[in-house]
Order: sequence, then C-alpha cells, then structure tokens
Amino acid sequence: MEERQATIDGTTYPFNNPFMVLATQNPIEQEGTYALPEAQLDRFIFKIKVDYPSLEDEIKIIASHHERKGEKPQSRINPILDVASLEDYKSKTQSVLVEEKIIKYIAEVVSKTRNHPHLYLGGSPRASIAILNTAKAFAAINGRDFVIPEDVKKSLNPVLNHRIILTPEREMEGMTTENVIEMIVQSVEVPR
Repeated sequence: MEERQATIDGTTYPFNNPFMVLATQNPIEQEGTYALPEAQLDRFIFKIKVDYPSLEDEIKIIASHHERKGEKPQSRINPILDVASLEDYKSKTQSVLVEEKIIKYIAEVVSKTRNHPHLYLGGSPRASIAILNTAKAFAAINGRDFVIPEDVKKSLNPVLNHRIILTPEREMEGMTTENVIEMIVQSVEVPR
C-alpha cells in the first residue's frame, strides 16, 4: 500500500493519485481467510464498523432495490467530485492549523495506549499521525482552519480501534477497545 504500486509477473504498475485502498471484513464468516498482522493493520487509517441499518434505512434499501427492477445500482452512480477537486480538498486539509498543545494531546493519548494495563499492544507513531490527519480533516469538514480537541476525540475510535489490542484477560471479560480508549481520554487533560 505504502509503495503506491503493484508488481504483477515482474512488471511494476504505479498507481495514480489519489491512491486509496479500501478493505472489507466480514465479522461472521472467516473460514478460509487470514487475519492481517498488526503491522499491516497499522497502515489502514480507519476501521469503521458498519452495523445493520435502522428500520427506516432498511425500508429505503428494499424500496430502492424494488424500483431498480434488476438494474445494477452502479448504473445510477453519479460522480460528486473530480480528481482536481479532491486534490484541492486534500491540500486545504493539509494546511489546517494545529497548535502545539493539540499535538501534545495526541501524543499523550497514544502514549497512554502503550503502557495501559488492559492493552497488549498500543498505538504506533503512525497512529499518532493518522489521528492528526483525521482531526485536520474533521476541522476542515466543519468549516474551520484549525483543530480543536473535539476533532481529536472524534478521530480516536476509528483510528485506534484496529491498532490497539486488548490483553486476552480483558477480551474474555468482554471489554472493548472503545472502553479502553474512553478510559484513556478521561485520564488525559484536554487542552484549553
């Protein structure tokens, strides 16, 4: 992923910008698949759990399927963004201001994952950078050119959930990584 290229039969193919990898995981069916090692998981910026839709959303899904009458949904997809616009948004996000106290806050949160008694594995420096970039994106999405602590907090679960690993004892007790992240957030002073 990080190399932004693929080699097939000895020929290397560079990927165009923007380059993005999406991976899916079925939490129910895992036979014949292999879990990704921690080092590879760390290269994904987010892990987002997609749960069952609400009743209202499921009704919309069923009705939409019925209205298509066999037509593939891909035939109705309209682009909402071109590559130049995406690069412009990316550039604006990269220029979002981050105060030193926000950087320290991110570092303190991630550092606490590394020596937390409920965790077997904590976040890496790559996790800290992912939190920073995600917080900047949240700020930009919300029309700000600066990061606030809430942007960082909003980034923590999707960025850390797949990077930190519970101890076997805590996992058997039913604890989740979200529980530990919340404990850590409560223990780190929020910058003012």
